[in-house]
Amino acid sequence: MITKAIKTRKFLPPKDDLWDLLSAIKLLNENSVVLITSKVVSIGERRCIPINQVENKDKLAITEADKYIPRKLSPNKQMLHTIKNNMFVASSGIDESNGAGFYILWPKNPQKSAKRIWEFLKRKFKVKKLGVIITDSRLIPLRAGVVGIAIGYFGFKPLRDYIGKKDLFGREFRMETSNLADSLATAAVLEMGEGSEQTPIAIISDIPYIEFTNRFINLEIPEKEDMFYPLFSAVKWKKGESGKNQ
Repeated sequence: MITKAIKTRKFLPPKDDLWDLLSAIKLLNENSVVLITSKVVSIGERRCIPINQVENKDKLAITEADKYIPRKLSPNKQMLHTIKNNMFVASSGIDESNGAGFYILWPKNPQKSAKRIWEFLKRKFKVKKLGVIITDSRLIPLRAGVVGIAIGYFGFKPLRDYIGKKDLFGREFRMETSNLADSLATAAVLEMGEGSEQTPIAIISDIPYIEFTNRFINLEIPEKEDMFYPLFSAVKWKKGESGKNQ
């Protein structure tokens, strides 16, 4: 598997031309996955709010959240824990790094955004088998540092299913699946960096076991069916504004 980050011009909030930024991709081969940071997608969609116009970042995050845990319950009140689009993230994914005085929200609908980018790149490069992932980074429990996450994707099956297959010693798998979308996002985020690298796009090629498709396949698990539900259900979550509209 080969991961290559692409250097681009500075992408400027509150609004810039995403399709122009994608012109930094000069060559795109069949069976590749293009990964783009959520921040530049959001700037392209004008999902930016001036910091000096926001009384409190937590209030903004609560507006964007499906549900949240008050900051006072976080160790040393470090962060606002939220669930946004069925993903466990800090502050609904809102970020101010590389924001030039703006809070950058997640794209309004990351899956639709990923599909639009997929359609654009397929037309431009005339490829048939292509994947697109919109990435962000997040913490995972009991580990220091961030890893990548796919907040939107299109063009490939996000899971590799081992169920029914046998392991090295003939034992049949009953539950095992491999999460390709988040694994590829992590590889790309590692290559793209978290600081001033100015590489918000990556291309991954020679990916083993990936299956490309022209339809969306959902990666989400209902909360009550998730292995971590005993932990999530033990917390008194509060409804965010986005959650009230569901």
